[in-house]
Amino acid sequence: WCPCHTPRVLFRINMQSIAARVVRAGTVAARRTNNVRVALARRYTTNDKAPYVLEPLPYPKNALGPWLTEETLDFHYGKHHQAYVTKLNQLVEGTELAGKSLVDLIKTQKGPVFNNAAQVWNHTFYWNSMTPKGGAPSGKILEAIEKSFGSLKSFQDKFAAEATSHFGSGWCWLVRAPDSNQLEIISTHDAGNPLTLGKVPVLTCDVWEHAYYIDYRNARPKYLEQWWNLVNWKFAESNLKK
Repeated sequence: WCPCHTPRVLFRINMQSIAARVVRAGTVAARRTNNVRVALARRYTTNDKAPYVLEPLPYPKNALGPWLTEETLDFHYGKHHQAYVTKLNQLVEGTELAGKSLVDLIKTQKGPVFNNAAQVWNHTFYWNSMTPKGGAPSGKILEAIEKSFGSLKSFQDKFAAEATSHFGSGWCWLVRAPDSNQLEIISTHDAGNPLTLGKVPVLTCDVWEHAYYIDYRNARPKYLEQWWNLVNWKFAESNLKK
C-alpha cells in the first residue's frame, strides 16, 4: 500500500493533470488564432517594414465605373490612401517602429501611428474587396452567408443598415471567428480594424465620406446600393477558413 494511491490523492493528481492539459490546449489555441490573424493580414500587403509603400490597385483606376468613377479613385486612392502611407513613414522614421510590419503596428500601437497604419491596411483590403467583374456570390461564401444570416438578401439588408447607420467616418466589415466560418457584421469607427478585436476580416466597405462624395455626394445609402455591383465574392471566399 502506498499513500499516494489513496482516492483523494489520486483525484487531486488527476485534476491537476486535467488543468495542465486545459492550459496547454488554451495556449495552443491562442497561438493558432494569432497565427491565423497574422497570416491573413499579411496576405494583402508587402508592407513588412518601413518605408511603407502604396500597394498597386488590383485593377485600372477607371475599371470600377460607372459605380465608382476614375475621379473618385484618383482622389481616394491617389491622394487619401497615399497620404496615410506618407504620414506613417514620417511618424516611424528613425524609431524602432520602422522595423515593424503594418500588422504589428495595428496590434500594438495607439494614436497617430495606429490610425495611419490601420488606414493603410484597411484601404488595401477595401480595394481587394471590389472587382470590375462583380456578380453574385456562389459556392462556399454563399453557403457561409446563408448559414449565418438565413439568406443573401437578409445579409445584404443587415450589412447596408449597419453601414448606412454608422455615425461619422468608419468601416463596415463582414468578419468571421478565427476558428470557424460563422460570419457577423460589425462596424468600426475611424481607422478601427477587426484584427484588434480577434476577428478575421472577410470583406469591407469604406464609409468615410471621401469614399463616395464625388459620385454620390452625401447619399451614403445610394453608394451602398451600387457598391453591391462591385463586391469581390471570390476575394471574400478566400478569407474563409479552409
